[in-house]
Amino acid sequence: MNIYISNLNYGISDADLRKLFEEYGEVSSAKVIIDKFSGRSKGFGFVEMPNDDEAKNAINELHDSEFNGKTIVVNIAKPRTERSNDNRNNGRFNSSNSRGNSSRRYSRD
Repeated sequence: MNIYISNLNYGISDADLRKLFEEYGEVSSAKVIIDKFSGRSKGFGFVEMPNDDEAKNAINELHDSEFNGKTIVVNIAKPRTERSNDNRNNGRFNSSNSRGNSSRRYSRD
């Protein structure tokens, strides 16, 4: 089972996360997500546990618990959805002029 952990202390490493969850069973992977530009933790991570019962127990025990000075949030990870480019407009302006003003005109009654 893939587990999502948020509100992690920025100093937490993959090994720290693994050690925390190994108290509840076998951990096949533990990963703190790192910002690719700053090299710092983004404050969340994922743990993979092959045994669903152990994973559920870890989630129940660790959700809203204190870890390294912060109250962590622990849930079953949701499947990643693919982002569409619809909202990005491929770098072009939307229906606004270059000052960000809409081309529509409204009266000021």
